[in-house]
Amino acid sequence: MGAYYLAVDIGASSGRHILGWIENGRLKTEEVYRFSNNLIKKNGHLCWDFPKLYDEILNGLKRCKEIDKCPLSMGIDTWGVDFVLLDSEDNVLGDTIGYRDKRTEGMDAKVYEIISEKELYARNGIQKVIFNSIYQLYAIKEEQPQHLQQAQAYLMTPEYFNFLLTGVKKAEYTISTTSQLMDALTKNWDYELIDRLGYPRNIFMPVCMPGTEVGRLRSEIAAELGFDLKVMLVGSHDTASAVVAVPATDQEVMYISSGTWSLLGVERLVPDLSRKSQKLNFTNEGGYDYRFRYLKNIMGLWMVQSIRHELDDKYSFAELCELADQYNAFSSRLDVNNEEFLSPDNMISAVRNYLLKTGQALPQNTGELAACIYQSLAECYAGTVKEIEEITGKTYPCIHIVGGGSNADYLNRLTAEKTGKTVYAGPGEAAAIGNIVVQLLSSGVFADLKEARRCIYQSYEIKEYKAD
Repeated sequence: MGAYYLAVDIGASSGRHILGWIENGRLKTEEVYRFSNNLIKKNGHLCWDFPKLYDEILNGLKRCKEIDKCPLSMGIDTWGVDFVLLDSEDNVLGDTIGYRDKRTEGMDAKVYEIISEKELYARNGIQKVIFNSIYQLYAIKEEQPQHLQQAQAYLMTPEYFNFLLTGVKKAEYTISTTSQLMDALTKNWDYELIDRLGYPRNIFMPVCMPGTEVGRLRSEIAAELGFDLKVMLVGSHDTASAVVAVPATDQEVMYISSGTWSLLGVERLVPDLSRKSQKLNFTNEGGYDYRFRYLKNIMGLWMVQSIRHELDDKYSFAELCELADQYNAFSSRLDVNNEEFLSPDNMISAVRNYLLKTGQALPQNTGELAACIYQSLAECYAGTVKEIEEITGKTYPCIHIVGGGSNADYLNRLTAEKTGKTVYAGPGEAAAIGNIVVQLLSSGVFADLKEARRCIYQSYEIKEYKAD
């Protein structure tokens, strides 16, 4: 085997360390460590346990040493929008509050008193989502202004872990765009906007692209692990890494990065900052090599994950798909993007309450409940596909579904049926694979993204679902 490259891919419910290497012209991957992640209640807020996550990152690196597969480099990708503020001694200011917390309620109205929603979109092209960093920072400004006054650095989640590992602070382009504080045209921080909102401009680090080296491990960490490596910036936003791993063999690619969220979109070389795009609530997030991920955030499998936990994890995800298929004829539908489903105390109750309010039949068993959610998701996908084709003026013959949701056979079949498109499902660990691919591109193993995607297509099983 050749050189190893490590992806640390941390999602909202779990994280994993996945090693990648090239063998006989194909990309091979091996999961070597997995750990749980969840929000915890602290001081009345939903918070991430960053010390635990950092310990788990180190544990996974120790596992690489134990199995004698020490990587040359590593990259970390996570969910977007969340961040830490560091003081002059690099201590975290306040609690590490997560995006599902309710502290941002009403912060959009306060931001729009300073800059209109229309002008804001014309500057950054980012979809209005109440938990974007721009609103989280305003909540801090309103509730804990001393933290902004004391702050010396703003680091998004994977950037903070990179700093803990290397002692180097660097901002990464793809995840920085999720803050809603970047200029879509200059691809840099929108300092005029930052000034108008009253955020200290000095806290924002210079923006670097995926493939940039952050640094090597701090000496004490390398000594503890028994080896050293390079820490690289990858597509630090997990969706950016997942899109890198879309195994497309042509340039016109439509994808769904399917997991806790479903990110449905296309790759574009220029942003669409039009009023029409804003009204349709599309986002222009940064991608690899300055591409734009023109997509819509859809609630995704968060709803299924939630009801599974509320049923005491009695069913696997595959079993929920099978049950839903048995009750495929159940006719009630949800607006899956309704904010009622963002962070309810109980998802099953939220679904029932929504159906009661809209005068629809209530599910009588788990199969009908699951069918209601999956069917609603697929219909939302179909509507979004039509919007993308309308706004781009292009017809896309197929949809690539990557990420954990690519294993949801029932949802994949529904997606093909509702959209009328051929669906290609896989690979499942897309974010980790894209993370590794950026490291391979930086090392010169692949000449360009097209070659890398061709390798992915040849390396993993891709399932095909034909529209009836």
